[in-house]
Amino acid sequence: MEDRAKTLETAAYLADVAAAFPIEFVFKASFDKANRTSLGSFRGPGLKEGLKILEEVKHRFGLPVLTDVHCLAQVKAVARVADVIQIPAFLCRQTDLVLAVARTKKTVNIKKGQFLAPWDMRHIVKKVESAGNKNIWISERGASFGYNNLVVDFRAFPIMQAFGYPVIYDVTHSMQRPSGAGSISGGDRRFVPTLALAAVAAGVDGLFMEVHPDPKKALSDKHTSFRLDKVKGLLEKIFKVRAAIG
Repeated sequence: MEDRAKTLETAAYLADVAAAFPIEFVFKASFDKANRTSLGSFRGPGLKEGLKILEEVKHRFGLPVLTDVHCLAQVKAVARVADVIQIPAFLCRQTDLVLAVARTKKTVNIKKGQFLAPWDMRHIVKKVESAGNKNIWISERGASFGYNNLVVDFRAFPIMQAFGYPVIYDVTHSMQRPSGAGSISGGDRRFVPTLALAAVAAGVDGLFMEVHPDPKKALSDKHTSFRLDKVKGLLEKIFKVRAAIG
C-alpha cells in the first residue's frame, strides 16, 4: 500500500477485471511491510491510515479485503476491518500470533515459511483449528534454495491440500531473489505467467499476485510485481487451462 490514491486506482481496476470471471476475488494490501531487507526500505502508511484505506476499498467496491499482521497488538484492530487475516511467512511458527488471529474467527491465510517443508504446515493448521477456527487457507511462496533464491516444489500443492483446506499459490513472491539486489529483494517477473499457469494445471485452489500500474516504480517488490494491465490477459489463459484440466 503506497498511498490512498494508488490503492483505490488498483482496487477499482481489479474489481472490473474480476467481475468478468467466475472467481472469488479478495483485495490484499499491506499497511506495513515490516519484513524489509534494509532499514531504509519503504514500509507503508501504518496501521491506522492503512486500515482506513482498506475499509474504503471494502465499502466502495464491495470487495472482501485481506491484510497481514506482524504482532499481537495489531490483531484486534485488523479484525475489525479485514475479512481475511494473513500470517506472514517468516512469522508462521509464532504460536501466540497464530492463535490470536485464529481466535478472531476470520479466515486465516497462513503463508508457508520459506524454511518449511510442506508437511510441516500441518502443525500450524492444527494451531488454528485448536482455537475452533476452520476458516483456513494455506499459501505456498517457494522454498529457500541456497542464497538469494527461491524455488517452488509443486508437490507441495497436493501435500497441503490433503490437510482439507484451500491452497493458494503466491506467484509473485516466489519470483523473488531475497536481498538479491543489494539493499532490496530482486527477482524476475518474466516467469509470473509460466508459474501461474503451471500451478493452475497442477490443481492449486487460488492465486495470490502482487500487481502494480508501473512495477518499475513500485516502492515494494519492483522486480516481481506484475503489470496491472496484463492481469486480464493472464486470467483468460488461466481459465483456458482450468477448462482443459476439468
